[in-house]
Amino acid sequence: MRFKLIVAFIEDTHTEAVLDAARDAGATGATVINNARGEGLTKHRTFFGLTLDVQRDVMLFMVEEHLARKVLETICRVGQFDQASGRGIAVQLDIEDAVGVAHQIKELTKVVEDEI
Repeated sequence: MRFKLIVAFIEDTHTEAVLDAARDAGATGATVINNARGEGLTKHRTFFGLTLDVQRDVMLFMVEEHLARKVLETICRVGQFDQASGRGIAVQLDIEDAVGVAHQIKELTKVVEDEI
């Protein structure tokens, strides 16, 4: 079984909704890293020298390759990435090898067979 890694940078107000929707789309879970900071095309606004940042969470999803595109598109839609600049991004990377997922493979095999 082959996997993809989806790395998503999400406004922290959308984290729970994205996680729930990604699970519905086929993700079996995620690792969430809180309080990340990033900067896009436009600089952040400042107020008396203080930067006004929206907090971001980094979400890591290891997803079976046949389900990965659906999960990626779901993250984009629920995270509202295309609504305005700076809402978030997600990328998908190939995973060459993984350990610690044997317990998921049996369950995922049924799901993937239904998808194919």
